[in-house]
Amino acid sequence: RWWESSPGAWTGVLEGRVWTLRQDGDRLWYTVYGEEDEHRKEEERDGCPAKAARLDVAETDRILRDYFQLDVGLSGLYRAWAAADPLFRKVASDFPGVRVLRQDPVECLFSFICTSNNHISRITAMIERLCQAFGRRLCCLDSRPFHAFPALSALTGPPPPCRCRCHLATASPAPTHVPCCAPAGADAEARLRALGFGYRAKFVSGSARAIAEGLGTEGLCQLRTVPYAEARRVLCALPGVGAKVADCVCLLSLDKAEAVPVDTHVWHIARQRYGVALGGKSLTPRAYQEIGDFFRGLWGPRAGWAQAV
Repeated sequence: RWWESSPGAWTGVLEGRVWTLRQDGDRLWYTVYGEEDEHRKEEERDGCPAKAARLDVAETDRILRDYFQLDVGLSGLYRAWAAADPLFRKVASDFPGVRVLRQDPVECLFSFICTSNNHISRITAMIERLCQAFGRRLCCLDSRPFHAFPALSALTGPPPPCRCRCHLATASPAPTHVPCCAPAGADAEARLRALGFGYRAKFVSGSARAIAEGLGTEGLCQLRTVPYAEARRVLCALPGVGAKVADCVCLLSLDKAEAVPVDTHVWHIARQRYGVALGGKSLTPRAYQEIGDFFRGLWGPRAGWAQAV
């Protein structure tokens, strides 16, 4: 949900606010934009650029430190991984400072459900349409509207009234028209299918209902406090969530730094570069587990961070 809004500056949504971030050496500069007045007419809102919000500096610093996990010292980790793994040592100098984000669990889960058999530009556009159709509008920058990621209740309750703006898919450089307004009264799955989610619509709406009727949003967040294996098991019980999606959510939002998501690329790297003789012509569940265990044994308790590099 981040895009390069100007050279070296990135704009996106974090904790229900729109931010622009820019790194200068070892400093991170940021602007946080205020939420627009929901009582003003839409035409007036669109014509008025968002203004920088006056927020508590300590709170904004806390949000960024948490999101980028800045309390994790990378230099020592890089040295340990390089000492344990000659291949890591060979490539690490080209990729300094790679950090694993600490994302909101709801946003992380439903974003990764959208990734199955998909590519990044299409995933980005799907998530943008999801936020436009179900999320709260935050502000408008350079004629581009920004929305919060939908709350769980928005994906399980009655559909919000169409504001006749959700047809603008602004993930691409120029807005494009897409059919996304389902008939009045349509449930979340029907609206998602109209948004172009295909078979993933059933998984998004099904997982939203399963969490709402079971764990709840708070319970999903509390998976941060349980062991990795238990969190992974709970996630894999949700519709459309397999081992890889579960590991991505564990690593990127549930504080399971040992989670190693294994796709076909990681599988081939394990076999071709590390000589791990696992699996036949397909990545079986057993091979998936053994590859993850191999990298955990090689890289240690933050193996998921090393895999990101």
